[in-house]
Amino acid sequence: MAINLVTQFQPYVDEIFAKESKKELVTNQDFNWTGAHTIKVYKISTGTMNDYDRAGTGSGAKGSRYGAVQSLDATTEEFTLKNDRSFTFAIDKLDTDETAQQLAGASALARQQREVVIPEVDSYVYGVIAAGAGTKPAAVALTPENIYDEITKATNALDNAEVPDEGRFIIVSPDVYRIMKKSKDIVMETDVDTQLRKQGVVSNLDGASVIKVPATRLPENCGFIMCHPCATVAPTKLEDYKIHQDPPGISGSLVEGRICYDAFVLDNKKTAIYYQELVKA
Repeated sequence: MAINLVTQFQPYVDEIFAKESKKELVTNQDFNWTGAHTIKVYKISTGTMNDYDRAGTGSGAKGSRYGAVQSLDATTEEFTLKNDRSFTFAIDKLDTDETAQQLAGASALARQQREVVIPEVDSYVYGVIAAGAGTKPAAVALTPENIYDEITKATNALDNAEVPDEGRFIIVSPDVYRIMKKSKDIVMETDVDTQLRKQGVVSNLDGASVIKVPATRLPENCGFIMCHPCATVAPTKLEDYKIHQDPPGISGSLVEGRICYDAFVLDNKKTAIYYQELVKA
């Protein structure tokens, strides 16, 4: 006896897990690219300190008791946006109807942003931060026994560079965060402000907020990054998404998206970034 069993489709999409971006926490928007594709910022030198010649018998220029008169340097850094990215896809009207509205323009666009756009931008920005770090010690194998010492080395480096104490972040992958939790030397403060927790801060350690970032968005063999947001400017000059209904040549929706973005580490602030690489497996 043959029995044809019923197959039923549910109005549900098995979505891929995708984390929201946390890059806004560790970067800044200090510069404005409105009306320009390139901007320049100044770096100004300072004068040296001298022993004041109270008697006026020294060799200062033109008898100056303050010392030789110096000129200050005013050089520039140039930042040109390099990433102008886009996507487009069409969704036929019958495809929307015959998938119980699950294949629709608005949900497809949100999925594209969540699973493609945000991970790409994050990976690029974290790569720029790591590459521009002012301190890059030799690669190490992080263990529960040594991770606290390695993190305090980063704190020490930023302290000696006179980086502001407040507002520092430690960026780790879930695997490295697990090592931190296994360390007997680490007692992490988990009493995190509700708003910061919503943004992705999971704890505090050695005066810095700890955030977990998927390993796929961090540089390969990334151990951890300690940084201050003042060091990296991460502009998004243009973010434009559209859903065209029944455009010429298409019966359905045409989805288009464009994002122009970049990230830059300021030369005089690169000491506010410490990048610890892992020993390659």
